[in-house]
Amino acid sequence: MKFPELEYKRPDIELVKKEYSNLTASFRSAESFEQQSEILYKINELRNDFRTHESIASVRHSINTEDEQYEKEQNYFDEIMPHYEDLENNFYRAINASPHKARLIDKFGDQLFTIAELMVKTFEPEIIDDLTKENRLSTEYTNLIASAKIEFNGEVYNLSGIEPFTQSTDREVRRKASEAKFKFLADNKEKLDELFDKLVKTRHRIAQKLGYNNFVELGYKRMLRSDYNMEMVAKFRENIQKHIVPICVKLREAQEKRLGLDKLMYYDLPLAFKNGNPKPKGEPDWIIENGMKMYSELSEETREFFSFMREHEMMDLVNKKGKAAGGYCTFINNYKSPFIFSNFNGTSHDIDVLTHEAGHAFQVYSSRNLEVQEYHWPTYEACEIHSMSMEFFTWPWMHLFFKEETDKYKFDHLAGSLLFLPYGATVDEFQHEVYLNPDMTPDERNAKWRELEKKYTPSKNYEGNEYLENGGYWQRQLHIYSTPFYYIDYTLAQICAFQFWLKMKDDYKTAWQDYLTLCEAGGSRSFLELVKLAKLESPFKEGIVERLANEIRNELNQIKV
Repeated sequence: MKFPELEYKRPDIELVKKEYSNLTASFRSAESFEQQSEILYKINELRNDFRTHESIASVRHSINTEDEQYEKEQNYFDEIMPHYEDLENNFYRAINASPHKARLIDKFGDQLFTIAELMVKTFEPEIIDDLTKENRLSTEYTNLIASAKIEFNGEVYNLSGIEPFTQSTDREVRRKASEAKFKFLADNKEKLDELFDKLVKTRHRIAQKLGYNNFVELGYKRMLRSDYNMEMVAKFRENIQKHIVPICVKLREAQEKRLGLDKLMYYDLPLAFKNGNPKPKGEPDWIIENGMKMYSELSEETREFFSFMREHEMMDLVNKKGKAAGGYCTFINNYKSPFIFSNFNGTSHDIDVLTHEAGHAFQVYSSRNLEVQEYHWPTYEACEIHSMSMEFFTWPWMHLFFKEETDKYKFDHLAGSLLFLPYGATVDEFQHEVYLNPDMTPDERNAKWRELEKKYTPSKNYEGNEYLENGGYWQRQLHIYSTPFYYIDYTLAQICAFQFWLKMKDDYKTAWQDYLTLCEAGGSRSFLELVKLAKLESPFKEGIVERLANEIRNELNQIKV
């Protein structure tokens, strides 16, 4: 079936509660390993049904946030998800208490039980009302960002639609476009501050009810981080500051020189080349056709995958009115199908989406038949290895999209990947500061953001823009509102993707096989175990950040643009 044809049926949470509770009780009372295994499969069927309809509703809401039916469905799931989490929590407690746990581990792997142990520490029934409030606030942010109507040059754009103008070769155009974009955020600053303040206080309250000192401790468990901690992340950020930031400063100086400017301003940053950034040479349908050619030639596995995605219309890629911002990949369990959501806007980002989100989709397609629902996806930082590495595995086909501008694209992509790392560290340290100090005022939070920007991205010059100079830039970052602490994951994964990039330069076939092995493993192992499985070095290993930074700097010096 094609995505528009998929039937959506609102799950009756009371019926789900009854059936899930009965199955969990049967699991607890089962006398043999065989009985528990059989019941576990039945529980997974029930969970797959629920998640299928939750995913369909969520996707259709994000495709059109103005659709009243799916706005109601999104609100419904915001209300019931904490009750569903209660059921999940009882299931996790049951499998952890099983007298047959050792044999269950032999059959299903120990990562399921690691996840279960972490998840039971993130939930108690008394936080259900707080979780509902957290969900509502997050959805309110999504809807507010999607509601942007930015007037520019006599037309009205949303935040994705205005982006091409911020890359204009006409400096006045990109200045005005950037000002218009951030004016929307500035005009909504009070509401954005209020939403985040409520989110911080709600999350802190949840953490305290669960017995934690602060939300940081809880946040790491929510992210299922089992083999690294806050101290290791702090050291990783230090390595970014020490080894990556100086190179990024040089890259910005070179950009200023390429653009022929006396002073590189914030509105100049999106333009990499004086004669314009590389752009795909065709419309969305043309991009998809070339994507089919690319994935058909890359491997038999990617050919089958991308054919499936096209045939079943499991992609909604083009920006339009009412569409939620950003891009993502999700999974529709009962159909064993990924779904890719994005906002094509005519920039090189369209190709990045075709490779990045397709990397996520290819991974979950590769592991779709794993028996345990928890294994369809790995933890977030491992997920991002698949996406960011796919961006590099598709480099040999970039000429299909960029033609004579292919070298410009590769330079911009590689430089941009490096320039991203300090920003990712900024987002992460900001969240640590916020949740360690939940009583900060909105002004204090904004001041902290600006302080961290100066630490990690000292080349940013916001002169003339009061909103940005006062630390408002972070309010455009969806993850900070909706998925706390989901951001250092991108930087950890980028270090892994850079290693794949180096490996494929030496031996593409072997590098691809290691990547395929990683994808097929899904979420059956923890982050660092998956890194080892892919024959990569841990991003936390001393010296790895410095070595990769030097390799990339040398490569950028060799690309002629």
